[in-house]
Amino acid sequence: QEQVVESGGGLVQAGGSLRLSCLVSGANIGEYAMGWFRQAPGKEREGISCVNWKGDTTYYADSVKGRFTISRDNAKNTLYLQMNSLEPEDTARYYCALEHAGLCAYYRTGDYFYHWGQGTQVTVSS
Repeated sequence: QEQVVESGGGLVQAGGSLRLSCLVSGANIGEYAMGWFRQAPGKEREGISCVNWKGDTTYYADSVKGRFTISRDNAKNTLYLQMNSLEPEDTARYYCALEHAGLCAYYRTGDYFYHWGQGTQVTVSS
């Protein structure tokens, strides 16, 4: 019933920026924590950021901290990821997901995130 759709990916040069969006239908995102995840070929999925249900607590993996910013607009049922100073190591498919408890305790692995989108590809060239 819930639908999660990511957008905003693309091909950019190192040092550039992208803004990813995640639009949710069929659910009120104010009930959920929301996270961004990525997976590159040959590597395990990595949780890179999460924001709790209210939007007043955020988490970042060390690999993106200081460069990426997560935010949410519950009225628009949308999650965002502002990505600055992109590096080739950021190349991956990026996914958005929802967590029912409204918390981010397991965002690094994605456990307890039960609603996933199809992802959007981000490719950073050198």
